[in-house]
Amino acid sequence: MEKMTGRLTLPTDVDMVKETLEMKERLGADALRDCDGTTMPEELLDTGAKVYATYYTTRKDNEWAMKNPEEIQQEYLISDRVTARGTTLRIELMKGFHTEQLKVNTLDDPKRWWEVMDRTTQQVVPVDKWFFDETTGEVEIETIPYHQYTVSFLAFLIWDPVHMYNFITNDWKDAPHQLTFDVRQPKTQVYVKEKLKRWCEENPNVDVVRFTTFFHQFTLTFDDQKREKYVEWFGYSASVSPYILEQFEKWAGYPFRPEYIVDQGYHNSCFRVPSKEFRDYMEFQQIEVCKLAKEMVDIVHSYGKEAMMFLGDHWIGTEPFGKHFKEIGLDSVVGSVGDGVTMRMISDIKGVKYTEGRLLPYFFPDVFTEGGDPIGEAQDNWMKARRAILRSPLDRIGYGGYIKLAIEWPGFIEEIEHVVGEFRDIIAAMDGTNSYVAPFKVAVLNCFGPLRGWMSNQVHHAIYHREIYSYVGVLECLSGMPLDVVFLDFDDIRNGIDPDIKVIINSGDAYTAWSGGQNWTDEKVQTQIRRFVDNGGGFIGVGEPTACQFGGRYFQLSDVLGVDREMGFSLSTDKYNKLADNYREHFILEDIEGAIDFGQGKSRIYAQGTGYQILDQDGEYSRLVVNEYGKGRSVYFTGLPYSPQNCRVLLRAIFYAAHQEDEMKKYYVTNVDTEVAAFEKAGRAAVINNSKEAKVTELYVNGEKKYSLNMKPMEMCWVEL
Repeated sequence: MEKMTGRLTLPTDVDMVKETLEMKERLGADALRDCDGTTMPEELLDTGAKVYATYYTTRKDNEWAMKNPEEIQQEYLISDRVTARGTTLRIELMKGFHTEQLKVNTLDDPKRWWEVMDRTTQQVVPVDKWFFDETTGEVEIETIPYHQYTVSFLAFLIWDPVHMYNFITNDWKDAPHQLTFDVRQPKTQVYVKEKLKRWCEENPNVDVVRFTTFFHQFTLTFDDQKREKYVEWFGYSASVSPYILEQFEKWAGYPFRPEYIVDQGYHNSCFRVPSKEFRDYMEFQQIEVCKLAKEMVDIVHSYGKEAMMFLGDHWIGTEPFGKHFKEIGLDSVVGSVGDGVTMRMISDIKGVKYTEGRLLPYFFPDVFTEGGDPIGEAQDNWMKARRAILRSPLDRIGYGGYIKLAIEWPGFIEEIEHVVGEFRDIIAAMDGTNSYVAPFKVAVLNCFGPLRGWMSNQVHHAIYHREIYSYVGVLECLSGMPLDVVFLDFDDIRNGIDPDIKVIINSGDAYTAWSGGQNWTDEKVQTQIRRFVDNGGGFIGVGEPTACQFGGRYFQLSDVLGVDREMGFSLSTDKYNKLADNYREHFILEDIEGAIDFGQGKSRIYAQGTGYQILDQDGEYSRLVVNEYGKGRSVYFTGLPYSPQNCRVLLRAIFYAAHQEDEMKKYYVTNVDTEVAAFEKAGRAAVINNSKEAKVTELYVNGEKKYSLNMKPMEMCWVEL
């Protein structure tokens, strides 16, 4: 297609004026931005490009924070578990935490806001059985010998966690530590609103105010060696203060406990099945944060500027798929695109005028360094994002970091020039239409449902978790499939399943939020899904679906799945499992060559019942099983990490479970490393090569061969339908 411009945001810095102008011209950028640690040059304010300015509501004003120490942000921490060996015990609160980041709150009454727990009995230690020694920073407890104890306590965040991360990652030397103040507090709230008005008046050339983000930082806690100790991108641990908690108590109608936040030391990780109290606290915070964020956005709008939210940093309370988000009135959301899942997490957001994705890698020295591979990272990132964009496009893309690093890396600018060109080609070729999707919905079932759609496993150690818990690759596969994907929680199941849904997917470790834990012991959940499948629906399980040891079963829907997991309780019961005859001819495996990668999937899975077929085994145990249940079908995988081949396996499994085998071949490419996205109204289709090798593939439309394509590595071809 002819060279196009626009839809691209580039970073700049005060000493990169000439280079920024050259890159703007070369890449056709229509917006320029600053970022943490950089400054927008005055010379670039009138280039014709939109000017984005990063705006921090919670930091970059140490003077205010130091004058109002009681309104510095706070976080709930939990001490190490310590075993008592006598009748008294002293626990050092800050042991293992970084004292440049956190400081014990000695201003508010510990007896009111802290909690000492006997972890052996899970009982609260009465407040008259312990006291805080402020001089030593220790809590002394009356104990029972050989019981374990913890202290949950409030600490001030005296170094903004993201600034600390950037400081360490970029090896800054002279930048002062930025304190982080709490905009929800009365004095600070008034001050911040007036400061924003002044800032808007003083920056008439700024077109887009990029809030980074609003008020509460996700949980990012460092240890005493400046290493990340605990990172939870969904974490609410740093959204607390006595002021906020008193409001919550009035709203909820019951007393607040620190345990609702520290959660036995798990900090309500996204893998935890959320308690009612934690869900209440999330709801309360989302209501209050969105209400206050709207006031900030209204101020920006009153000066004729756009308001953009960065989906990260202080984003807690602004859950973009939550029911209160649209009330903020934002013009746009921007976020980091790490793969297809995070791409959909941004592009599927409603209630904004446009969405923008920051492609990887960031121009940071941890990547642009000897031994780093920024070009390879850019290619891998784009291949995953591209297949998702073809299903749910972003409106804009961009990059972040230090532009000097990108310019000086041989071949890198050429690579992003190619990426930007392909992105614009996609937008132009789509011609405002959507790609074809199957005529049914596929539902992903977990404890959070639509609130965290496209958000499972978004943790700091994303690569680690995807290798160990390989079934989370299911979402990555789904992100680029021709399917209408929706997210359900267990209340949605209890209230009745939408008839447009033909397949339900449940994947995850047992007892996690993604699998469902104790929800599977609810007879209404069990019977609703059994009825759904019995009447012709499809059910797909990955890892430990429906798992919760109860009533003589581990997989509570083992009858639907046709499998259960050996937990050591039924070793005396013989299992006679063998591969199905002609298993390679099954629809799911028709065009699959070689072994399937199940990752580090679950072990000791055995088939049971009368309607199953085993399509893959590891010794005496099963890895891929299909099952007939009434008029419906189920498919079980022990694990499913993302790969082009696994995308094809899952795609075929979904259409098989939905009894829609013929529909899968409406638009179909033969090579599993390739995919097709058809834009029927625009009269064209994109065929993409998801590998770094040349591939040959054939495109079929309604069962008829239309094209044979010789595709270059990572190539995207457009063909007329």
